[in-house]
Amino acid sequence: MKVTRYKQLEKLFSQQRILVIGDLMLDNYLWGKATRISPEAPVPIVHIESSSSNPGGAGNVACNLANFGANVTILGVVGDDQNGTILKNVFSENSIDDSGILVDPSRPTTVKTRIIAHSQQVVRADWEVHTPLSDELIRVMLESIHKKINDCDALILEDYDKGLFNQELINGVIEICHQHSIPIYVDPKINNFLDYQGITLIKPNLQETATVLNFKIEDEEKFLEGGQKLLEKLDCEMVLITRGEKGMTLFDSSGYHHISTKARKVHDVSGAGDTVIATFCLAHISGASGVEATTLANYAAGRVCEEVGVVPISKEKLHEIIVHHNS
Repeated sequence: MKVTRYKQLEKLFSQQRILVIGDLMLDNYLWGKATRISPEAPVPIVHIESSSSNPGGAGNVACNLANFGANVTILGVVGDDQNGTILKNVFSENSIDDSGILVDPSRPTTVKTRIIAHSQQVVRADWEVHTPLSDELIRVMLESIHKKINDCDALILEDYDKGLFNQELINGVIEICHQHSIPIYVDPKINNFLDYQGITLIKPNLQETATVLNFKIEDEEKFLEGGQKLLEKLDCEMVLITRGEKGMTLFDSSGYHHISTKARKVHDVSGAGDTVIATFCLAHISGASGVEATTLANYAAGRVCEEVGVVPISKEKLHEIIVHHNS
């Protein structure tokens, strides 16, 4: 993509209003150095020098969009705890409307804690429960969506299989969007993969697609058949499958389109999928074609993979990598 075309699209980013619904989580980082092995077990001893926290999951999608200048509203569930408060504070600092976030005292806020030594992840510890939301919380969530849907131009569903989504909520959200002609962009996991019917785009990764459709990831013929099968099975406009070092493949009514990866050096792939769905959605509703939106999402994912940790994209970072590959 030429820089001039990107700038045409970028000018429209700040006009877009996007509602993000999904599993919220807090990504905590402990940064340090490892110089010796523990005498207690064959593991490194990491001397912690600093710590940091960022929104993960749907929160990372929202932050990616906010960094682009979009107007973002986020819906999800947190626990009645300090981590939930930290998340809401970060959203507020990034001008993200978090008024629709629900508090569920029966579950903790999902937290992923990563210990990083010398720019390498040593271990990750997760604090979470996957139990489904109560019928009452589902009802309140759907009511909130009804109230906010008129103030958005697109909807992103970010499903991490943490218990937020079930068939009732998915069907309800899709029905509301269809009533208001709102495009729907979905980043699925395994449990609800095939429940997302009649949407604009679904963005699984290769492993998720292979698991759901039961083929080996190295089987290119089955992969191409699978992408077309998903288009028909889900009755959606586009299927975008991320493939790691092989880049991405977009399936639409005209066939399939391969986009090679643009990462110059991969340090960490954490959060790259969040960046892809955010960038694609924002570019697409700003007037980009499916292939153009995929190309921009590919640049954005390549750029965030060059950094350690879950780091949202920004206009400056995206512009830099586009210039690098087109100068």
